[in-house]
Amino acid sequence: MRSRYSAFALGDTDYLLRTWHPRTRPEELRLDPELVWLSLQITEAVNDEVEFIARYRGPHGRGFQRERSRFVRNGGRWRYLDGS
Repeated sequence: MRSRYSAFALGDTDYLLRTWHPRTRPEELRLDPELVWLSLQITEAVNDEVEFIARYRGPHGRGFQRERSRFVRNGGRWRYLDGS
């Protein structure tokens, strides 16, 4: 989870796509270049689920994204499956 947050903060779409499960991975990913990611707080991690709050600053001020992400093992590595 932390490495994916770092990839969002750095705009590393290649890493994000590589760590996305093939079943749910989009063909392409476009990140908003106006968002600056400020912090990540993991609020809960149980088995294959991670709940987090990621804070950002954008052209309309500060905001946050709260999500419960699911991960699965695929090819010996954890892959992002989906989030709600």
